[in-house]
Amino acid sequence: MNMPFPVLFRHGALVLAVAALAACSAGADAPAPAAGTPHNVTLTAAQQQSIQLYTVAPSAFHRVVDTTGIVDYDQNRATAVLAPFSGPVTKVLASLGEKVKQGQPLATVASPDFAAALDGYRKALAAARAAAKVAATDSDLYAHHAISARENAQAQSDAVGTQSDSDAARQALLALHVDPQVVKAVEQGRPVANVPAVIRAPVAGTVVQRAIAPGQLLQAGSTACFTVADLSQVWVMAQLFGSDLAAVQPGDRAEVEIGGGQTLPGQVANVAPEVDPDTRSVAARVVVDNRGGLLKKQMYVRVHIQSAAAASGLLVPVGAVLRDDENLPFVYVQEADGSYARRPVTLGARTGDRYLIADGLKAGDKVVSAGGIFVRFIQTQ
Repeated sequence: MNMPFPVLFRHGALVLAVAALAACSAGADAPAPAAGTPHNVTLTAAQQQSIQLYTVAPSAFHRVVDTTGIVDYDQNRATAVLAPFSGPVTKVLASLGEKVKQGQPLATVASPDFAAALDGYRKALAAARAAAKVAATDSDLYAHHAISARENAQAQSDAVGTQSDSDAARQALLALHVDPQVVKAVEQGRPVANVPAVIRAPVAGTVVQRAIAPGQLLQAGSTACFTVADLSQVWVMAQLFGSDLAAVQPGDRAEVEIGGGQTLPGQVANVAPEVDPDTRSVAARVVVDNRGGLLKKQMYVRVHIQSAAAASGLLVPVGAVLRDDENLPFVYVQEADGSYARRPVTLGARTGDRYLIADGLKAGDKVVSAGGIFVRFIQTQ
């Protein structure tokens, strides 16, 4: 059935009026939306006793770079021992980790090179002595006009040449670390037989690497046999990233953590000129006194390097900085009316127990340095 226009109009108006009324009623009963910014906190006099304030002011400081490092031998105090002669190893005399003295035997080798060097010195010594006798005789004959000056000069030259050969042969024996008693026996003309070739420690220290075993064939000048290192001083290779590079220079003081709260002092000796392609870091070489033997090669340690370069900025105690639900840093700042407002900040480097504030605060601001968690609890109630 068709409804007349006036009736239809009145019916539509009534529906719109009811809908509007319902909307108004719903709006009156609905809760107000939460504010985007947390409200300021006002504390009672008693509650004020639970917090501490810190007045922000420009401060001079020396930046501390906190990083990790790996212990290595002091390469200036570690010596690789190469085989001085060829031949098979007959016995290994030094154990890994053993402390040795300079000249102490490390291994013995059945070496033809060693025997040839002894024989060469014996022959060179005999030739030198014979030439010296001839030179002395010719010198006397020349004085009595029995030989020509040319013959005498030749004899003297031969004596000098053979003596030089003898000296060179002796130096070759010394380079092979031949026992001085064996050298003395050769010089005295006593027989020397079955003398083992001995690899000796070139320096005093600790055997930190042993790379040979009995029966192994050595090649003179190329086979690595041992590494002897003085472990009383070691290197810690600290890793530097990004802005830390500009803060660290040779000569800066450092501390190396070795666990249990124990630290060892050190000093930056060198900053590498290139970036490690694997870690994308730059190595700072920290020299550390290790007479207690606490640092071992390949240990991972924490390193704190104090830059000698002075800097200035706004610093706040570490305890003043809190994190919101999105892990963004903020502090509580006292407002002019005595209330406390949450203020986001941008953190710079940490220096000891303080943070450098790059943005968000100005000189004169009073921040809650202790008790910030209490203020946050009050704010959320």
